[in-house]
Formats: sequence, C-alpha cells, structure tokens
Amino acid sequence: MEEGTVKSPGHCTGTDDDPRQWDTRSDCLVRDMLDRVADKWTLLVMGYLDERPHRFTELRRKVDGVSQRMLTVTLRQLERDGLVLRTVHPTVPPRVDYELTPLGATLHATLCPLVAWATEHETDVVAARQAFDTRAGVVRTDPVFTRSG
Repeated sequence: MEEGTVKSPGHCTGTDDDPRQWDTRSDCLVRDMLDRVADKWTLLVMGYLDERPHRFTELRRKVDGVSQRMLTVTLRQLERDGLVLRTVHPTVPPRVDYELTPLGATLHATLCPLVAWATEHETDVVAARQAFDTRAGVVRTDPVFTRSG
C-alpha cells in the first residue's frame, strides 16, 4: 500500500485531490457514490421521489424501461446509502412507500443543475454528435444521436 493511504473503505486521504484516483482506488467511497449517482435508474427514481413518496408499483410504472429487478436493486442501494427511506405499512397486503431522506434531498438538489445544464445544451450536443458522425462517416438511426427531444 502507498504511504499516506488508508485501508478502510470510504477514505480518500493522501491522494492529493487527483480526480484520476477515483478510477484507481477500489476502496474509495467517492467512486462508489459517483457510480451510483451516474446510474440512469438512480437519477430517474430520485427525480420522482423528490415530488412525493411513491409505492414500488407507482415507480415501476413511471420509470420507463426499468425492470422489477433493477428497480428493486436501485431502491435497495439508495436505501443502504441513506438516500431513500423505505416504510412498510402493516396492512394486508403490505404497503411499502419510498421517499427521499433529507440526505437524498440534498443530493437531488445537487443533481438539478446538472439536469438543467443537459437540458439547456441538448441541441449543442446533438449538433456536435452530428458533426462528429459526418466527419467520421457514420450514419446513425438512433434518435438519441440524431435529434433533440
């Protein structure tokens, strides 16, 4: 182990704030959290939970394309990280609600400017993709690569 590093997961001291260390340090909580936040299901789930608490089936209907398994995994990871609160109501059948915790709300507030940036610059990115594809001689038919919206 390098001098100045810490063995316990989640401590990134001794790395001189080099962002590349997130790719090389498997024990760094920062990398784990960035991986979680960058996941498309996490962003969508957190966005819906910011509105109000939701039941699992509501989230599954709202999050287009998510499988039951992936939604379960995503919610469990968010709950484990302290970002989502899972409340089981003693009814038959049991009702389970999910909501953002105060910590989750702070993360959501942090993500909002990123989403705003992506929305504001969507046409710029589409134009850059089209210019790149033209230079590279690539023909794309996927709507994500060819148009905005």
